[in-house]
Amino acid sequence: MNIVIISKEKYEEMVGKLNLLSDRVNEIIGKREKGKLSRWMDNQDVCQQLRISPRTLQTLRDNGTLAYSQIGHKIFYKPEDIQSIVRLVEDRRKDAAWRGRTI
Repeated sequence: MNIVIISKEKYEEMVGKLNLLSDRVNEIIGKREKGKLSRWMDNQDVCQQLRISPRTLQTLRDNGTLAYSQIGHKIFYKPEDIQSIVRLVEDRRKDAAWRGRTI
């Protein structure tokens, strides 16, 4: 085992630089995640957020309106992709209501 002895001033300088590095890393992470939800969503999450049925969600996938990734038998969606179709779903909901239907 080796022991290194440094002066108090060098130690404080090193700690200061590590704190600056830590602050910078946290700043970069914050910018990267700004405006984004950090986790992928599954079918249940999407249906609840958009207030749609699983069948409507299937249709959105089938017609290419909504991008998704599949791992095994489980389907996942990026939160930003869900946000991008919120208006489309609301427009479809209004149109369906006008026709006396629901989605």
